[in-house]
Amino acid sequence: MHDLIIVGSGPAGLSAAVYAMRAGLDTLVIEKDPVSGGQILITYEVDNYLGLPGINGFDMGTKFREHADKLGAKFAEGTVSSITTEKKGSDTEAPLFKVTTDLGEHEAKTIILATGASHNKLGVKGEEEFTGRGVSYCATCDGAFFRNKVAVVNGGGDVAVEDAIFLARGCSKVYLVHRRDELRAAKILQQELLALPNVEVVWDSVIEEVKGDNKVTAVSVKNVKSGETKDIETDALFVAIGIHPLTEAFSGLADMDDNGYIIAGEDGATSTPGIFVAGDSRKKRLRQIVTAVADGANAVTAVQDFLIGKE
Repeated sequence: MHDLIIVGSGPAGLSAAVYAMRAGLDTLVIEKDPVSGGQILITYEVDNYLGLPGINGFDMGTKFREHADKLGAKFAEGTVSSITTEKKGSDTEAPLFKVTTDLGEHEAKTIILATGASHNKLGVKGEEEFTGRGVSYCATCDGAFFRNKVAVVNGGGDVAVEDAIFLARGCSKVYLVHRRDELRAAKILQQELLALPNVEVVWDSVIEEVKGDNKVTAVSVKNVKSGETKDIETDALFVAIGIHPLTEAFSGLADMDDNGYIIAGEDGATSTPGIFVAGDSRKKRLRQIVTAVADGANAVTAVQDFLIGKE
């Protein structure tokens, strides 16, 4: 039985592991993948993490894991299917948590959920092949790599329009591809976007293929009304059609918003005493590596307070 179980081994989970080990907590990290690091493993280059400009995403994930290993963090593979409470000892004692995975069960006094979130994909030919080589799901993360180049944004909501506006500040040309004849974004965002001279909206259209050699060179776009298909030459495709938290297994465990994000403040404390959340699955404004790492540190501090009965 552990002081703490961390579910997930992305930046938030590994940061939490480092802080937990330094705090002397008996900690177990449960990870569903054989390699730690989360989404950063498929990131070709990270240029906005303090002190490590231009680091390869896989190398960053490796460094994070090595740090946790150096401090003696324990890891177990498994996909978590449920977390339940079990009463131990007297009625005055806090319940323990049982974590059930496909490879076994584990118990702990506290839990940090650090399972992250996943970007919705287009599911078209070339998308997976060129992810990290021109296909991106985060304009604020990768936009700087395409300064003075051409970029395509796919989507019609607030995020897509905000991404297009952001990219237009540095790119020579930005195309916004949207499947309908009007945007869903807030009117003030639409007005700002349509006033930009280097932005062109491609209405009533969907992306059918991402093309390139070693990197993206074009996207194939089909007009859903006319059926006409054309190629748009571009250096990058930013997919902005939504993101979903990986919290399905924890339904009912703690309060979530309508989109499945776990509701918690900066300390990561959820509506269920003893359950904490860190990283992209937490309801918050910014989802970046640096905020995930900070979440991990904050959550462990809150775990320590909880274990000693400090409010």
